Amino acid sequence: MTEIIAHRGARSLAPENTLAAAKTAWQSGAHRWETDIQVTRDGHLVLFHDPGLLRCTNAKTSFTHLRSDDRRKFLLSQFTLAQLKELDAGSWFEKMDPFSTIQKGYVTQQALAGFTVEKIPTLEEGLLLTKSLDWQVNLELKDHGTDPVSFYTVDTTLAAVDAVAIPAGQVVISSFNHQWLDRVRRLRPDIHVQALVGESADDMKNFTPGRFSAYNINVDLVDIFFVQKLVTQGFEVNLFTVNDPETASMFIQAGAKGIITDFPQLLR
Repeated sequence: MTEIIAHRGARSLAPENTLAAAKTAWQSGAHRWETDIQVTRDGHLVLFHDPGLLRCTNAKTSFTHLRSDDRRKFLLSQFTLAQLKELDAGSWFEKMDPFSTIQKGYVTQQALAGFTVEKIPTLEEGLLLTKSLDWQVNLELKDHGTDPVSFYTVDTTLAAVDAVAIPAGQVVISSFNHQWLDRVRRLRPDIHVQALVGESADDMKNFTPGRFSAYNINVDLVDIFFVQKLVTQGFEVNLFTVNDPETASMFIQAGAKGIITDFPQLLR
């Protein structure tokens, strides 16, 4: 069976990487959700994609003491968890309507009203929600160069998995930093890891499979024959980010194990 994996939650229907996006993805029937992990100034792990806060929060109007024209001042890693929890991480979705789903009537007014109370979740909050739903999660470890010590994100993520007591089989860990994945395999061989590849075309030119059993690959940089070859060689292939049902169908027939999508409600 091919998994339909909700990219940053159901981010076409709710603000990405929030608990609302995760719940919406679960309601859509996605097999698991994918979310991003990075480090706050005081060492907490939170679910957020961008290095900076400006796209997906109201940091510009909330942190009025900062110059709004200096994007470096709005890096997530510059703020404590308490400061980040002051931010509104949901209202931007209605203002931006990033996938035109509000305009098309796919998001209810009740849902939009609920987004105004969404905060940046901690990793623990995301894991607890996943556990309560008896669901699955893919934790992408973001390497923005902000770890206070080597392997901090890896080790703290594993500690959170243990603290929440979510079964290892409900967690997948992925990253573009393959050294981090090596450490996960060494410390927790019971947790499945997936190596992200395809940040650029050059990245794919230098790609040689074999170090890992599973690869999450940029769909824009491969074709079905490339995927078929990897699958025939015994590798697990998951593709990001696939939003077109026809494209998804082609790669599923080519043997893709997972389809990472912003539209789980369509592909499921």
